[in-house]
Amino acid sequence: MYAVIATGGKQYRVSEGDVIRVEKLGAEVGEKVTFDQVLAVKDDVMKVGSDVAAATVEADVISNGRAKKVIVYKYKPKTGYHKKNGHRQSFTAVRITKING
Repeated sequence: MYAVIATGGKQYRVSEGDVIRVEKLGAEVGEKVTFDQVLAVKDDVMKVGSDVAAATVEADVISNGRAKKVIVYKYKPKTGYHKKNGHRQSFTAVRITKING
């Protein structure tokens, strides 16, 4: 059984027991979170649309952190313009515990 959920502008295919990194949720470690934006659920039959309107996915927050640094370098030739920036994206790691659907 798996579900497709949407959070943080992205879609994830999850099963029970999976650990995924999503955009930062603002939840503390050990808290339970519920994803109610479920797009599809597959058990024996694929259910989408109004069939999964009441479906939810429950998860436990494992950790909060920041990803590896990404270097952003802007450069325009012949003008002497260059700019170097770094960015570290915040994330929340969650373990999927239950798919209700």
